[in-house]
Amino acid sequence: MTKQKNEGFSLEKVLRKTFKGLLDGVASFFLKIGFTPNAVTLLGLAGSIGAAVLIALGMPLWGGIILLLMAPLDAVDGAMARLSGKSSKFGAFLDSVIDRYSELFIYAAILYMFFEQGNFLGVMVCFAAASGAVLVSYTRARAEALGFDAKVGVMTRVERSIVMIVGLLFGIIVISLVIIAVLAHLTAMMRMVTVWKQAKSRDPEPN
Repeated sequence: MTKQKNEGFSLEKVLRKTFKGLLDGVASFFLKIGFTPNAVTLLGLAGSIGAAVLIALGMPLWGGIILLLMAPLDAVDGAMARLSGKSSKFGAFLDSVIDRYSELFIYAAILYMFFEQGNFLGVMVCFAAASGAVLVSYTRARAEALGFDAKVGVMTRVERSIVMIVGLLFGIIVISLVIIAVLAHLTAMMRMVTVWKQAKSRDPEPN
């Protein structure tokens, strides 16, 4: 049976295509000075940790600025691998794992900041957003491990990053977290339904 495709609209692909020239230029620069794609991936993690520290210390605006400046690195490492011809399965695996760590460091910092402020509603909303982000990634990874396609949804890593950065820069963190929480859990449920439909068509119940 032919595998079902659910590519749909991808903001990440649109952004990569739009800024391909700029990304390739930055990627070429890093390659010339001796950086590897994996090193840039780890550099992005360091930036996220730095932003998380600033947020935890009560400086979310500066944390947002750091995230905004470091965000392109999430695409530069892939461009470097493509230009150098050194893409690898481990590199792709490392990039995905580091993305999860980078994101969770930010959620942990926000949760700590809210806890210190006594904002327990913020703490709960932050937990809801963080759990939604994890489930979006997990549902796709688990589905693909079982041979299904689960790329549907509107709150992937890129969208979450944009909403989070906007919230930090403009002081509307709770609103951003609510948006992420609602749409991330909706995306996870959409992926569950998509996999259920594929499984049902692939393995129909006996009459």
